[in-house]
Amino acid sequence: MTLRVVAALAAAMVVAITGLMLTFTAAKLEVAPVDVGALPVASPPAEMSISELATGTYETPAILAYRGGSWNDTRHFASTAVLVRHPRGNLLLDTGFAKNIDEHLKLIAWIQRSPHRKGVPAVDQLASGGIQLRDLAAVVPTHAHWDHVSGLDDLGGVPVLESASGRRWIETKAAGTEVINSFRGVNYKQYNFEGGRYLGFPRSHDVWGDGSVVIVPAPGHTPDSVVIFANLPSGTRYAFVGDLVWQTEGLEIPAEKPWPLRRLIGEDDDEVRKDIALIRFASKRYSQIHAIPAHDASAFRAIPVFPASAR
Repeated sequence: MTLRVVAALAAAMVVAITGLMLTFTAAKLEVAPVDVGALPVASPPAEMSISELATGTYETPAILAYRGGSWNDTRHFASTAVLVRHPRGNLLLDTGFAKNIDEHLKLIAWIQRSPHRKGVPAVDQLASGGIQLRDLAAVVPTHAHWDHVSGLDDLGGVPVLESASGRRWIETKAAGTEVINSFRGVNYKQYNFEGGRYLGFPRSHDVWGDGSVVIVPAPGHTPDSVVIFANLPSGTRYAFVGDLVWQTEGLEIPAEKPWPLRRLIGEDDDEVRKDIALIRFASKRYSQIHAIPAHDASAFRAIPVFPASAR
């Protein structure tokens, strides 16, 4: 190999590494204004309430969470379930870490593992507050990645609300579904997005028919990803956006996840950008809507810790 070839290879490597590093630098995502329509009607019962159940965290530098984050800013990614109490049936949005989380982590690629801190599993927190498995009507995952469905291992028999398209994706055993596919006898309760437009999203599913809990498809992070709107009697509304963004900066700046992370996950960039725009403009137009990224511990501070609740 001649010196000229070696020099060319070295130069190409430098260019490639430089290009890769640039994908982590600050870059505001340009999103055009979108029409999110009128604020949807909601008639939640007076007894409806929500509570958060933090089950643990894992450490990730902010540079891996959104473009422009710092290596020196360690974020403690939340793994938190949300209990929605409703007269027609209690719902658990995501599940957090299960008792057996260490075994679940062995099922995923090593590159996706991070140092983590275990808290009290949701099933134990619920039991301490007098809520048994029979008191849950369903679990509603924002998507099927390990850190959102691990707790299903402790919730045997509780129905799992999953869209028809989402379930088809899970059944392909695609990367990212290793943990949910390790559970035997998951009690899926399938739904379709039979409802009309909702804050700019093309379709929707109203869980109880009163506008209190509405699910919309957001298949950018994963094909089964959804946003779950919980609309309280007080008028406060929460949009649980799952992993559409990992931290609030993703919506506020707005900023995408770094390119290598998006490729590792297999995100649909165009879909993610479209859905970021919808959530961003909906929450700006209607101040009663509060977007909660699934891994932003600071965002969850707005929601009382179980057994306390907000209505």
